[in-house]
Amino acid sequence: MTKRYTPVSAAADVEAALRLLEGRWKLVILFHLFGGKVLRFSDLERAIPGITQKMLGQQLKSMEADGILHRKAYPQVPPKVEYWLTDWGQSLCPALNAILKWADQRP
Repeated sequence: MTKRYTPVSAAADVEAALRLLEGRWKLVILFHLFGGKVLRFSDLERAIPGITQKMLGQQLKSMEADGILHRKAYPQVPPKVEYWLTDWGQSLCPALNAILKWADQRP
């Protein structure tokens, strides 16, 4: 069943959705994981200049808790941890591409 929105309920739901993606790094992390990529923590750290280990860990933990990505830790030394998007996280790709196209049309 399709949800019916009022201006107030639509604004509230958009705000809640954007809260899942807020912060400087979450969208950058998403773009690195789109397309079914599986990346280790160190791969993401190298791919995102300027992010600290602490911030990357916090953002990944938050995104995992929100159901946007999966995390798999292997019981080995040194630790090996891999991240990839859930189907729901991957489904953000078309929406973010639409936002990029919209921004490219700025007069």
